[in-house]
Amino acid sequence: MYGKKASELVKEFVSCEPGQLTTFNNVLFAQVIEECNGHLLHLQPLMRKIQEHENKLKDNRRSEDEMAISEDEKRKSEAEKILIQTAMKSDQFGALIHHLSLVRNKRCLMAYVYNRAEVIRSLGWVVDCVLPEEIEEKLNSSEKEYFKNHAATLQSYMSELDLDLTVDMVPPKDPYVKVRVLDDIGEVVLSDQVANLARHAMLFLRRTDAEQYISQGLMEELTG
Repeated sequence: MYGKKASELVKEFVSCEPGQLTTFNNVLFAQVIEECNGHLLHLQPLMRKIQEHENKLKDNRRSEDEMAISEDEKRKSEAEKILIQTAMKSDQFGALIHHLSLVRNKRCLMAYVYNRAEVIRSLGWVVDCVLPEEIEEKLNSSEKEYFKNHAATLQSYMSELDLDLTVDMVPPKDPYVKVRVLDDIGEVVLSDQVANLARHAMLFLRRTDAEQYISQGLMEELTG
């Protein structure tokens, strides 16, 4: 059935939790592209045949106008026109099916790529410039390059403004947060101290210092 694979591709994305991604389905994506190429191969000769039918009808009408023909010849001409019109309608319907299927597949492919790109772009606001491995392995090469370029542009813009746009939009009540270190980070220089961020350590850090590690999954904020 035409369009089934493209529909499956869109349903696969919709089935994800908001803001989440599955691994880019290269196999199904390639199958939809192959189906599009098949529609194009069928569409091109049909369009040529339709043009040939139209030319035959024009020639037929021109002959009737320019030449005096008998009633018998007129009947034969009308019968020939009906056959040509019938064949042309058949080819037109065939071309329409392939055209609409091609357009539908194209829209499904674009929806799949665009909506994944929207999720990837949103990641630039929460994971800094480095994607966690479990997310990166779900992206194809173009998506990885897209994230890299978007993250670099965002960082460059924030650097020019000297403002971190990725922190909370609502000012926190306390500039410090209590965190637990989830992985050995080592000794780092923070804005107000030098800290040894060893695994399982619990510390009070400036929110702006802790934010990047929390977003990367290296720390968790302790509340309550």
